[in-house]
Amino acid sequence: MAETLHNREADDRLIDERISIILRAGMIVSAIVIAIGGLLYLLHHNGTVPDYSVFHGIAAPLTNIHGIVHAALHGSDIAIIQLGLLLLIATPVARVLFSVLAFWMEKDFLYVAISGLVLLVLLYSLFVHRT
Repeated sequence: MAETLHNREADDRLIDERISIILRAGMIVSAIVIAIGGLLYLLHHNGTVPDYSVFHGIAAPLTNIHGIVHAALHGSDIAIIQLGLLLLIATPVARVLFSVLAFWMEKDFLYVAISGLVLLVLLYSLFVHRT
């Protein structure tokens, strides 16, 4: 009984370590992508004086994931910044997805259900557009 409890604690510790790696890596990668986009933006718009009297919204192609990725791959500085923000948003989603898989492997189905519900709520809030 004590050996099973010890193995369970070791498994939980390993899962916690992997979750922290996912969160740390997501934050670092997104920060690097945003910094690259920011530097490119500054290089392309050197000396431009912003006009705050008129609101300029985001171009239509940069309002969805496909458009952002496509524009970022073609070197758009604003799209690269937005891609970094998407990566930052995707980080906790990846954490919850990993939790679902980890709980499934541990056969802890109550937490699979709870984490699965959290994942569904996150995905719904990200992909279902309300106008």
